Amino acid sequence: MTELTMPKLSDSVADAVIVKWLKSPGEPFRRGEALLEVETDKATVVYEAETDGTLETILVPEGGTAAVGAPIAALAGDGPATPAVEAAVAADRPNATPVARRTAVELGISLHGVEGSGPGGRIGREDVVRAAGSPAPTGAPSAARGNVQVLTPTPTQATIARRMAESAATIPSFTVTADADVSQIVALRVGARAEGGDAAPSLNDFVVKAVAAALGEFPRFNASWVRDRIEIYSRVNVGVAVATDDALLVPVVADAGAKSLAEIASETRRLADAARRRALRPGELQDATFTVSNLGMFGVRSFTAIVDPPQTAILAVGAVRRAPVEDATGGVVFRDVMTLTLSCDHRVVYGADGARFLSRLRELLERPLVLAL
Repeated sequence: MTELTMPKLSDSVADAVIVKWLKSPGEPFRRGEALLEVETDKATVVYEAETDGTLETILVPEGGTAAVGAPIAALAGDGPATPAVEAAVAADRPNATPVARRTAVELGISLHGVEGSGPGGRIGREDVVRAAGSPAPTGAPSAARGNVQVLTPTPTQATIARRMAESAATIPSFTVTADADVSQIVALRVGARAEGGDAAPSLNDFVVKAVAAALGEFPRFNASWVRDRIEIYSRVNVGVAVATDDALLVPVVADAGAKSLAEIASETRRLADAARRRALRPGELQDATFTVSNLGMFGVRSFTAIVDPPQTAILAVGAVRRAPVEDATGGVVFRDVMTLTLSCDHRVVYGADGARFLSRLRELLERPLVLAL
């Protein structure tokens, strides 16, 4: 017998929830075949078998949590299995179906104390709905603030909270801000749409391409602070933040520095769609060396993003707005302007470095034909 352990499905994952087993005990599988669905800190992903084998015993049931590297199943083969995980999971987490867990989050109630009507006392969706329909308040009443509703974060939300707190506590960050004139990009996109170009690159695709080009010129921004030293990476992998209903996912455009603008546009569309459907593959959430976060679609003019460790920097992109700009003759014209805010790890780069990087980024965005070639 050999063990199947909880895989590391993203850079930041410490533990994960098994949403669904796609194979039953005694059922064989082939390399590349889907084995189970796992909810990580970033998304629900499908884990595929790395070798041929047979699933002998499930050690962590659906809805159970296990740490990375902990045994989750016994497979046919040589070596010992560790059946102690299931008991540890059951003691640590309410026995509930994945649907029940999602329903509890939607209704804002805790699964602790909910009586399950399923096999072995497992909590189902109906049990959660029944508990939520109780007239009792969800928290202690307050004369000044009313009844208290307690929301239990999902594993994804809890991990995001932990990592952002870690970033704020451990990374000495600074920000630099600049406005970029993106009038030419806007004109190019208007022209493409007029010609029926529904698949034309988005403004954010131009930003990703420009970031990738700038990272090639400023490699210290494509780096990490690791154990009191700086690691600079040869591959430029740009993470693109995607907002979903209950989380912020960051799929990765791998080797963005080597991709054309059209290739980046195609990749970002596919990744964003998969992120919203929670259908990202494990490798699509790993190894980002820089992140772009765009809130322009919500009308946000500017914001400051938190550096996602172990990356060195993150770019916050605001909405495009019409703004008066002085032209070469001293007159005033209205241009399409976008605010860029760069947050940086001061252990790796300094203020002047950030200013030079942002200045180069602005130059690239103001000359979009260079990015399109």
